[in-house]
Amino acid sequence: MAIGSLISSRNFGSFIGSAGKVCQTEQSISYGKGERSGIATATFAHRSIFYQKFHSRMAIAFTSRFSCSPSIQQRSVGRCECFSCYSVGNWSQLSRRQCLHIEYVKVNRMRAYYKSEEYDITEAAVDSLKSAEGSAEAVLVEGNLQETSPWWQQFPKRWVIVLLCFMAFLLCNMDRVNMSIAILPMSQEFNWNSATVGLIQSSFFWGYLMTQIIGGIWADKLGGKLVLGFGVVWWSAATILTPIAARLGLPFLLMMRAFMGIGEGVAMPAMNNILSKWIPVSERSRSLALVYSGMYLGSVTGLAFSPILIHKFGWPSVFYAFGSLGSIWFALWLRKAYSSPKDDPDLCAEEKKLILGGSTAKEPVSVIPWKLILSKAPVWALIVSHFCHNWGTFILLTWMPTYYNQVLKFNLTESGLFCVLPWLTMAVFANIGGWIADTLVSKGLSITAVRKIMQSIGFLGPAFFLTQLSHVRTPAMAVLCMACSQGSDAFSQSGLYSNHQDIGPRYAGVLLGLSNTAGVLAGVFGTAATGYILQRGSWDDVFKVAVVLYIIGTLVWNIFSTGEKILD
Repeated sequence: MAIGSLISSRNFGSFIGSAGKVCQTEQSISYGKGERSGIATATFAHRSIFYQKFHSRMAIAFTSRFSCSPSIQQRSVGRCECFSCYSVGNWSQLSRRQCLHIEYVKVNRMRAYYKSEEYDITEAAVDSLKSAEGSAEAVLVEGNLQETSPWWQQFPKRWVIVLLCFMAFLLCNMDRVNMSIAILPMSQEFNWNSATVGLIQSSFFWGYLMTQIIGGIWADKLGGKLVLGFGVVWWSAATILTPIAARLGLPFLLMMRAFMGIGEGVAMPAMNNILSKWIPVSERSRSLALVYSGMYLGSVTGLAFSPILIHKFGWPSVFYAFGSLGSIWFALWLRKAYSSPKDDPDLCAEEKKLILGGSTAKEPVSVIPWKLILSKAPVWALIVSHFCHNWGTFILLTWMPTYYNQVLKFNLTESGLFCVLPWLTMAVFANIGGWIADTLVSKGLSITAVRKIMQSIGFLGPAFFLTQLSHVRTPAMAVLCMACSQGSDAFSQSGLYSNHQDIGPRYAGVLLGLSNTAGVLAGVFGTAATGYILQRGSWDDVFKVAVVLYIIGTLVWNIFSTGEKILD
């Protein structure tokens, strides 16, 4: 088709028809030798059709004989009396789906310029169309026409995965912290003493410790989608069944809390595995920071809404309401998530190229090389640093209400209110740190240097502010120091928490399982050791132990860690 070839070869014009669909011609149309072509047809409101043929030489001249690309200038495009048709821009900006509609537009004047040694074609070709039918109507080329896709379909798929992981971790901490609020009315109803309450609170960690490394192995072998989906369904079901288990008896409740820990234990290794495959290194820090900020906001949400639900509907409503949200997330996860870019059939080639960075996606691991992994100094730097980091973090988050009440003389309501502040601070500063880290990487600073800088802030910042607590004189300054301590602690998301994917992306789940096991043990032992220290010493002694561990972690991290890949 002569005019069709002319239009499509120059990406000229795009039109919106009466049905509200934007149509697009294919970028190129080929013609065989001796093949005749013609102008496509357009249907009017009264269903009449006109058809005009041209000799194939004109098509050949338009498509193959010109030495320079043509440019088409459209002076004005009129509005069709029958349809709401108008020009909207360049063909290349439109989407991919094939449009079966045939539209037309009234063209007042069109001029084509071709620069060639043999041909000088002006608007005569267009005028010949008008003289054939005695009208000023031109037609679109019939063929593969396309419509624009909604903006949400153009959203990067890798960030869809990140947002789904963010929501999973939001639910993770909502379901975890609800017990800390519900345990008060539950202990009154079932006549639990303090020792029983402590046993119930600690039972979560029994299962949580069990599945850190196992969850990493499953994720690296089976894929992060399957393992994280299993984890959310498992802990959501355990959350919903908690009130039933409590009424059956204490052993059933302890078992259900341990089951909940099993589900949440696989979450971090599975998330680390799936993001290691979906996120390029230039976006790694801020994607992880956003996901982990879901944990902090989950704690805020759980602490804020649990008292309201308990007051209006009773303590079982907290477990039913929070647990049921997991089913909504799981439906979205099944529909939108894939373990790796190569598994997603709808992922565009451009984004896949950006994610893979020119490399080919590797198959999931079949055997975990434990001897090789444990022989690497950067792996042990991760394990030791994670232990030192979580010692201080768990102490502050576990004992903070007691500190506010005993030292700052806040009542329980004020203590609960100020306990939310560090979580909010961590959510904000985690994302700030992620943006800074990715910016430094994009500016050319080595990944090793960026990881060491960010983790040094995550260690030395909390150490500094904890040392200031013994010198402050007002509760407001003490709360500010605690908030700043946790805010600087959140820079660790761009330090050690991002480093698992740096040194061994194929084993990111196993590596996080190893280091987080050490981190959980630090929380368990640190929480118990704090009570022992307070019986024989003061809060200054508690903070001094945390500061010493922060300094040890800083030295180990800066000496042995690296941002280079050491496991392939």
